Amino acid sequence: MPVHDPSQRDRRVGDSRRLARLRWRCRRGMLENDLVLERFLDARGAAITEDEVAMLDRLLDLTDSDLWDLIAGRADPPDDALAPMVRALRAC
Repeated sequence: MPVHDPSQRDRRVGDSRRLARLRWRCRRGMLENDLVLERFLDARGAAITEDEVAMLDRLLDLTDSDLWDLIAGRADPPDDALAPMVRALRAC
């Protein structure tokens, strides 16, 4: 479930160490967030793009409760540019 146009293949992350660091950063204190983030990364894997990583990084700066409110649909993204990532997480 790509967040952006699949024509961005050349912008894929692909670096296994970087993906491992991203997975580690996605480990949160709230089980619900952990499950959604893990499913998202399992689905995207090495196909995740730089743009998706940037959006995910911004969302990971939020508190656990604020992130869960976004995923659960109780809040809107703080920036419209994050809406595609929030939709992708909600679909997981």
